[in-house]
Amino acid sequence: DMGDRGGSTVGLLSYETLVHAVAGAMGSVTAMSVFFPLDTARIRLQVDDSRRSKSTPVILAEIAKEEGLLSLYRGWFPVISSLCCSNFVYFYTFNSLKRMTVSGQHKSRPGKDLLMGVISGAVNVILTTPMWVVNTRLKLQGAKFRNEDLQQTHYKGIFDAFSQIIANEGVTTLWNGILPSLVLVFNPAVQFMFYEAMKRKAGKGGRKISSAEIFVIGAVAKAIATTATYPLQTVQAILRFGQYKGDGRGGAFASLRNVLSLLLDRIKRHGVLGLYKGLEAKLLQTVLTAALMFVVYEKITAATFKVMGLNKKLKH
Repeated sequence: DMGDRGGSTVGLLSYETLVHAVAGAMGSVTAMSVFFPLDTARIRLQVDDSRRSKSTPVILAEIAKEEGLLSLYRGWFPVISSLCCSNFVYFYTFNSLKRMTVSGQHKSRPGKDLLMGVISGAVNVILTTPMWVVNTRLKLQGAKFRNEDLQQTHYKGIFDAFSQIIANEGVTTLWNGILPSLVLVFNPAVQFMFYEAMKRKAGKGGRKISSAEIFVIGAVAKAIATTATYPLQTVQAILRFGQYKGDGRGGAFASLRNVLSLLLDRIKRHGVLGLYKGLEAKLLQTVLTAALMFVVYEKITAATFKVMGLNKKLKH
């Protein structure tokens, strides 16, 4: 892992950080595109609570039949562009912090990885939440809701959505659901902590880690993180969709009472398991996506650093 090699020049470090950020963004875009329909099923299950809990393939078949096959990829472009920015910010921050804190004598530790993950996540959330709010709206635009209370939105695209939301609902709406989002930074933080720890174990004694191992390590790390934080993700999706009335004092920093009343309301109507509605689709999608992302990310960084290594040799 390039992060554990001290003593490089500062110029190269910033270049290495950039490579990590680009590779992370590319990895996530590739993986998300492959498993995108699963995300469509997940968000539909979370927001449209009139859909009976059915298995993911059934939900996908229903959406495809009622709204056409392409609707499974509705909102793909805004999601992919947001994801690209989001992962770039996350990987860049995480690897910058890693460079600053991990020198030759100070090795990575799970606690430190968790802290770096939380800081990276918070930076990421504050910068990219508006994109995800627009995203959720565009992803659900044109969906046929079973729940009659849900209103349709009419946006022409990303920029139109931004301007309409600001004009009609105020600029703070763009940070809807930021409270659960900030708590949810523990998701990638826990994921990265487990990922780094398992990778360290697998690579003990300098042995090479295969792509299959990276895939499994990435999958396990994400499965643990997702299951732990899923109820908050449900709340986050509902708040971003922006049609939850709550106690009338919603807005950006949707008061803690809104988050709690949403959770309690969900439990009252669907039982505790209602908080985990769509978890099967979410696990399927995020676990496979995270695993594939880590493989692509490791491959791109390894290949780039190899080329950089050759370049250095040629220069001398």
